[in-house]
Amino acid sequence: MTVEFRRDAAVAVLTLRNPPHNHLGLGTISELGDAFDSADRDPGIRAILLRSEGRVFCAGADLVNANPVAEPLPPGARSPFYVAAARLFGVATPVVAAVQGAAVGAGLGLALVADFRVATPEARFVANFVALGLHPGFGISAVLERVIGRQRAAMMLLTGRRIRGDEAERWGLVDQLVPPDRLDETALALAREIAAGAPLGVASTRRTLRGDLRALVEAATDHELAEQARLMQTEDFAEGVRAVSERRPGRFVGR
Repeated sequence: MTVEFRRDAAVAVLTLRNPPHNHLGLGTISELGDAFDSADRDPGIRAILLRSEGRVFCAGADLVNANPVAEPLPPGARSPFYVAAARLFGVATPVVAAVQGAAVGAGLGLALVADFRVATPEARFVANFVALGLHPGFGISAVLERVIGRQRAAMMLLTGRRIRGDEAERWGLVDQLVPPDRLDETALALAREIAAGAPLGVASTRRTLRGDLRALVEAATDHELAEQARLMQTEDFAEGVRAVSERRPGRFVGR
C-alpha cells in the first residue's frame, strides 16, 4: 500500500508514501481514489488533508521506467490511468493539499485535485511536458487555467518553467505559504476549519463552485491522450526522455 488513511476527528488525513519521489502509477492513483471514496462514504468525515512523505510532494508519472499511458489501446478506449485521474477530480469531500516539495507533471495535476493548496517556499510546481516533447496530461490543460488564469497557465505549459512557492502564492496556485515546520499544522487547521462548517451548506456551495469538474477532466484527458500517443512516436519524445533522465537540456529536431 502506498496510501495511508488515518482519521483526525472530522478530517481524513491521506499520506502518499511511494519513496523516493512519490511517483504516480495506476496502482497508487487507484489507491488514492479508493481512499477518496472511503472519505466520501463516511458522513463523519467532512474534509480531506492530502499530504506526502519525503522531500518531494509528487514527481508525477515515471515516464522513464514505467510510463502509465504508453500502452497501446483499442480505438475509442480510454486510458485506465486517466480514468483513475478523473475519478480523483470527482471527490465530493473538500480537499486541502500540503505541498512540501516538487509537484511535477501528474504531481501538479494531483495538487490541482485539491480545493486549496498550502505550501512551503521550497515547493516547486512544474508542468514539464514540453521538456519531454509531450503534450500535458492528467487534465492539466483544462484545470490549471481555472486556478491561475489562461496567460499564466500558458506560461507554465509552453515553457515548462519551475514556479517557486512564493511565486505560486502570488499567482493563486498556492493559498497559504508557510515555513516547513508549520506545513502540516497549517494545512490541517484549514481542513478542520472547512470541516467545522455546516456540512450540507459546504457541500452545496462546493458543488456550485466546482461544477462538473470530473466531466471536464474526462474530456480533457481524452484529447490529451490522443496528442500524447501521437507525440510518443516522435524522435523528440525519445530525446526528451533521455534528456530528463540525464538531467540536461533536450536537443530537439521537430521530428
